Amino acid sequence: MKADNKAIIKPGSVIGILGGGQLGRMISIAAARLGYRCHIFSDVADSPAGRVSDTVTVASYTNFESLRSFAASVDVVTMEFENIPEEPVLYLDQRTLVRPSPKVLSVAQDRLVEKDFMKSIGVETTPYLDIQTASDLVDGVTKLGLPSVLKTTRLGYDGKGQIRLQRASDVSGAFAKLKEQQGILERWVPFTLEISVIVARSSDGEIISYGPVENRHLNHILDTTIVPARISQGVASKAEKIARQVAEKLNVVGLLAVEMFVTGDGKVLVNEIAPRPHNSGHWTIDACKVCQFQQLIRAICGLPLGSPERLFDAEMKNLIGDDVKRWADFIVNPDTRLHLYGKSEIRAGRKMGHVTQLKPLT
Repeated sequence: MKADNKAIIKPGSVIGILGGGQLGRMISIAAARLGYRCHIFSDVADSPAGRVSDTVTVASYTNFESLRSFAASVDVVTMEFENIPEEPVLYLDQRTLVRPSPKVLSVAQDRLVEKDFMKSIGVETTPYLDIQTASDLVDGVTKLGLPSVLKTTRLGYDGKGQIRLQRASDVSGAFAKLKEQQGILERWVPFTLEISVIVARSSDGEIISYGPVENRHLNHILDTTIVPARISQGVASKAEKIARQVAEKLNVVGLLAVEMFVTGDGKVLVNEIAPRPHNSGHWTIDACKVCQFQQLIRAICGLPLGSPERLFDAEMKNLIGDDVKRWADFIVNPDTRLHLYGKSEIRAGRKMGHVTQLKPLT
């Protein structure tokens, strides 16, 4: 039977996690510390999360027989990534608690819906247009100008599904590269830096936020997160207010990461959201009183949220591909915390772990 939305899910209960990657792994570790068991549902065998969890189901996300058994075995379900078909999440929501809700997922996994939602609640983004045909793209570039970015509306992450349009010659054939998918055209933002804010929100509306952090990307993949972001207090307050507003308007129960651009004149523009733990929040494991992963467990289980107070400044660096071979260099540094994800195969562009350098508070 599906639990009441206000029910407290006590330690000893089972948390279902859709996805078996490194976020699922760190969610499972945080859950175990609070006495919960985890059941991973993944379409990949021998997953990083599966190696540290109590139970694992390996099946397609559209295998409804497996989903039925999964739902019956857990007390609440959460997701470690948003690029999952909506239908199985709706199916699970009819049978058990799903947090965040399918509505949150439907907004976060479609760039056009996401931008329209921001517009509806008065949150500023870069100007954008719906692109459904090649002629739409030509008209859109005329309206928004160059440079612009053409993106698929769905299944885009770490730079996938994006085409930078810098000159008129880039426009011809660009829509065909989307392979007939619906697209969104966004005016290029001449930003000073990229930041993100992670908020946790409980079922009774309690909300906490981690301060803005600065994100640097390499080949469209997050490379380094600097804590705190090197921005004015006014910009920081604006960014936190925006993140809290989005979480409240979406009625999130769980975590929400809000990625934003800061422009030279101090504007804060929302780029995208992720309703789950976020790569730019991994530093919280070692530098905060309560990390983002434990906050997720607290939020989805109806427990009081913990203190997000920062105990250290920090710099978190992803170990991507062959970077992980340097693990021995990091582990000997007393101010560095090494986290490896247990992935058996090293590939270019694959996140294999991260290291967090702890620094005195400034």
